[in-house]
Amino acid sequence: MSTQPIEITTPAILASIASTPATFLMCPPKLYDVNYVINPWMAGNVHASSRTRAAEQWQRLYEAVTTIAQVQLVEPQPGSPDMVFTANAGLERDGTVAISSFFHPERQGEEPHFRRWFQLAGYTVVDTPRTTPFEGEGDALFSTDGTRLWVGYGPRTDPSSHNPLRKIWGIEVTSLHLIDPRFYHLDTCFAPLAGGYVMYFPEAFDKASRAKIEAFYPAEKRIIVSESDAICFACNAINVDRTIILNNISTDLRHQLETRGFNLIEVTLTEFLKAGGAAKCLVMKLSRPEKEAVSLAS
Repeated sequence: MSTQPIEITTPAILASIASTPATFLMCPPKLYDVNYVINPWMAGNVHASSRTRAAEQWQRLYEAVTTIAQVQLVEPQPGSPDMVFTANAGLERDGTVAISSFFHPERQGEEPHFRRWFQLAGYTVVDTPRTTPFEGEGDALFSTDGTRLWVGYGPRTDPSSHNPLRKIWGIEVTSLHLIDPRFYHLDTCFAPLAGGYVMYFPEAFDKASRAKIEAFYPAEKRIIVSESDAICFACNAINVDRTIILNNISTDLRHQLETRGFNLIEVTLTEFLKAGGAAKCLVMKLSRPEKEAVSLAS
């Protein structure tokens, strides 16, 4: 691929992040593979993904994202084939990053690599304890109005991690219980969208969690996703203003989104679906970092 990872050696990253309304962190899939099974999508797909096709699909996603946002790159590291799914690296807001504490040992080796990247880039870094698993933006999504942090729990993130997140940013945190193992992270079945909309697959949540979503989002703002679209990770979408980038979806869902004023960019991401990820899993949203990084214990 022609894209090269950006080295963090100058203030250029700080300036570029500050000068754009949206910035995302991505990781080239040079070392991507399905090496183990830690979610239902990986079962039967060990070493079944084509790295060549994955590189081509990632490149198309990268090109689509750069049409609406700035992209920073982190270099993939040996032994961490899932680093490409940068959404799971942590959760960032206002220059502070809560670094993930992965549930599965297979992904815990990613943590020091992401921690170092954020420290060098100038973010304040907060480590989350190993005893309270938390998997970053995969399970934690801010509402687009910034008033609430939705945090999933179940297969990966422990609900005991939610209160520390509330303290870090002083924001209201609403916990959502994920009950379908296919939707092991919140961002696989729930997507806050511009204009106060939400796109979600209700059956991924228990009854109490569905009630919380419905209490926050009025009926006219809820976009219900069918199971056939959900298992293609339609909710795993990147949204900047009125543009949504996502894997291929049905004509019906496309119509629902377009009639609400969204512009869609569909990018085929079949190689990453084999590991249980799609567009949103492959990016992590960033804002401007602080001038100096401070490593804190949670």
